[in-house]
Amino acid sequence: MSTSTVTIMQTTKGIIAVIIVALFVVLGKCRNTEESSPDPHTSVTQPTPGPTISDPSQPTRDPHLALGNPSNATKDERNYDNFLIEHPQFALSYNRSRGTANWVAWHLSKAWRGNARRQNNFRFDAALPASWFRATTNHYTGSGFDRGHMCPSDDRDGSEEDNSATFLMTNIVPQAPKNNQETWRLLEEYCRRLADEGYEMYIYSGVYGRGGTGSNGTATTIANGQIVVPARLWKVVVVLPVGTNDIARINANTRIIAIDTPNTQTVDEKPWGDYRVSVRDIERATGLNFFASLPQSLQNAIETKVDNGPTR
Repeated sequence: MSTSTVTIMQTTKGIIAVIIVALFVVLGKCRNTEESSPDPHTSVTQPTPGPTISDPSQPTRDPHLALGNPSNATKDERNYDNFLIEHPQFALSYNRSRGTANWVAWHLSKAWRGNARRQNNFRFDAALPASWFRATTNHYTGSGFDRGHMCPSDDRDGSEEDNSATFLMTNIVPQAPKNNQETWRLLEEYCRRLADEGYEMYIYSGVYGRGGTGSNGTATTIANGQIVVPARLWKVVVVLPVGTNDIARINANTRIIAIDTPNTQTVDEKPWGDYRVSVRDIERATGLNFFASLPQSLQNAIETKVDNGPTR
């Protein structure tokens, strides 16, 4: 083989080697490009969105006992004069000896309101132990006392189910017609007006004492002694602008409406505003302890003042 032939062969091999290396470089770049670029026909998983934060300006339905259980009622049947019942629409302490609630608690805001029709289906409360006396609407018939709602029907017209719950007899007490239809009604309407104007309220309502005067005169009991007619009816209303974290928003300037009224047919001779007292006055009369969820210093500030705000 001549020298020139060898030289040509070596040159040819070098050119082929250079071409092979170049091909590997090009193929490697193409592969990297394919690996780093998403397939346009493949869906890309998006990050999971975080929880939706509710609008603090919108009214909500809040726990009825957020501010405390004023008698430390329990669900122990042996605690028969302070038996805790919690319905979605309200909570209460039932007193078997009286045949009525000691107190009923509920939250009120525009979120509870609607156009559901009034149910008028008064009935016994199956949440009471079966062996206990269970009041029915017939126990009030002819007594001279109204079947007085503690949590009002119109506070729970967001649905027929909510409204129906207010006609459970554990939410009812023997109430003088003038008290129920005048004094009590006007305060209830005022509270609903506040709800419509952008406020929310935590409300407690209850009774104490024995003996009231209805349309048939004075009585201490009805239903053959099984239901005690209260001497007094009281209500405590905590008023807040609609918002969140309610307990933290209560301060010494928070409006607290408390009234204590006689269960008589002459109660309407004065407007409900004239029956305003301090929360501490009601605590002394009933033995209850309101607002246990709040610091004691704040309780002292808000429980000792008497409301002087508007009444209509």
